[in-house]
Amino acid sequence: MESDSLHLCIDYVGSSGVVLSPEQKACLQTSLVILKSESKLKKVYFWGKIIGIKDDYFIAQGTGNDEMADRRTYYSKDCVNWGLLPPATKQMREQSKLAKGRFTGDPSFEFEHVETKKVGEGEDATEEEETITIKEEDRLSSVIAEIDEDVCMVPRGAFIKTPTGIVKPNRSFEGLTVSEAAKLCSYMHFRDAKILMEKSLLHKANLDKSIDFMDTLEDDIPKGSWSLQFERGSGLVCLRSTLWLGFVFYHVPGTKKFGSVYCGTGEKNSDLPFML
Repeated sequence: MESDSLHLCIDYVGSSGVVLSPEQKACLQTSLVILKSESKLKKVYFWGKIIGIKDDYFIAQGTGNDEMADRRTYYSKDCVNWGLLPPATKQMREQSKLAKGRFTGDPSFEFEHVETKKVGEGEDATEEEETITIKEEDRLSSVIAEIDEDVCMVPRGAFIKTPTGIVKPNRSFEGLTVSEAAKLCSYMHFRDAKILMEKSLLHKANLDKSIDFMDTLEDDIPKGSWSLQFERGSGLVCLRSTLWLGFVFYHVPGTKKFGSVYCGTGEKNSDLPFML
């Protein structure tokens, strides 16, 4: 959710258990404005909170000209001082999956994973132990990138792709209607399309290339990984992920108000296929 309207929008996700204290709200509103100015960002979003054993990580993301590609991630432990997280590389993300358990809350903490490898063949084969060290800061960056890829979403039409390939907010977007807001096909993953390229030519012919350049939520596997509920009559729609417990997206139908926030332990619900 945008930092400019954080004090108002945080109440939309209160029913999902995402609550900030008055002190945290005040600190975030001030520090995110300073972060936006000092880092020369176009927009700053409050991404959410990852709950650790000793301390929690408050996460913010800043964007440049391209809302999708030009994105940087920051973390804080006191809602005042912000540190830039390193971009999650493919190697970092693969190694981070080896670290089990919850985050400690100390960015300098190192997880150790021991792997046993066989060297040689036949009777001469011996076993060697290899220790892989994973920094918590790298793991934090990898988990945030994975959550963004799996569940970060926007309403259909909220963003457009210009002829130069830059993704920008759509100024003519006036919000989804109540009937549209009840359908998963009205929400799109805010990342490069993966499933769209595999669609039939007939399906692609009916799409608007300027707004239908992302995958819709109805194509997600497994089916049932989203819980869609209306609140306040039909004045608010909330989508909660059962894959990443703690992620919630909100939209006020008929308005430009929408956003998402994550508040959880940073652990993926890998048991989901067996729970459906």
